[in-house]
Amino acid sequence: MRTTIKDVAKKANVSTATVSLVVHGHNRISPETKNRVEKAIKALNYYPSKSARNLVSRKTGNIGFILTEDHFLKTEPFYTQIFLGTEFEARNQEYYILLTTIPTNFSKDDDLPRFILERSIDGLIIAGKVPDLFIEKIEPFNLPIVMVDYYTDHNAQSAVLIDNIGGAQQATEYLLSLGHKNIAFIGGDLEHPSISDRYHGFKMALEKNKKALNENLIVLTENATSREDGYHAAKFLHQSQTDFSAVFACNDAMAIGAMQYFKSTGIRIPQDLSIIGFDNIEGDLYQDPPLSTMSVPKIEMGQEALQQMVQILSNKKKVLKKILIPVELIVRQSTKQK
Repeated sequence: MRTTIKDVAKKANVSTATVSLVVHGHNRISPETKNRVEKAIKALNYYPSKSARNLVSRKTGNIGFILTEDHFLKTEPFYTQIFLGTEFEARNQEYYILLTTIPTNFSKDDDLPRFILERSIDGLIIAGKVPDLFIEKIEPFNLPIVMVDYYTDHNAQSAVLIDNIGGAQQATEYLLSLGHKNIAFIGGDLEHPSISDRYHGFKMALEKNKKALNENLIVLTENATSREDGYHAAKFLHQSQTDFSAVFACNDAMAIGAMQYFKSTGIRIPQDLSIIGFDNIEGDLYQDPPLSTMSVPKIEMGQEALQQMVQILSNKKKVLKKILIPVELIVRQSTKQK
């Protein structure tokens, strides 16, 4: 039989109201009484129900997690790993995570997620790029928001971001250190801050090492950054007949797509061409050859986002904070000395 608040009150010889005040951390309880109640709670193994705590705090205990439909795919698990990070940390913080997706091209005719409309969340974590229209549409709900791997100045929010510029510089300089002089860059959706920053970091590395930027080796025309987009970008690059010995893809999905195209033409990797990606998704290890990449700590990003949200909710005021998460070079078999 489950222990109730009445059982704790009886054992500690106090009222149920006093037990409730101790549970919720009110400071008007004397140290002696607080100690007596806490001993009773421990002795009886009492756990206050979440619903009871929420009634007192006027909070739902829920945090929403939103990403677009194209980011919630088995073949592109980057953002689902971030979601897992928030879920793991939510357990420690005694919150529940409610996950949903919105249309990639969210329009004025699309409904907002039910947990927003029903006001059943205390805050919202948004992972990846979402349309500005969506941000505008949720403004009236006045929800605390933490963004992950995306940031917009519109209704500025807290954010957990990747060191995309530094990571791209490191990836490019690694290829240069292998003796590659003609390095191509493939990307898509340059309006996404992460992609534009990676391209910027690529150019910075070339400039730092006094290497001229060859516009014929830059492919930024793809609308997205999927494997299919990587395949198309590699095909365009190959058909340009410009000489290159290495490719830096803006993410692993595009890198894998590019590898598929080049292999289909008889180009050997890494014997004829080195390829490096960015993100370190699980599928990298199962490529032939395994993909060199920049590793992004996705689980940790999710945990950091949840911690930021709890801080905002605890302070009961808007906290604008940007956290930059470092990345790490992972060398595998898709790159070699020229």
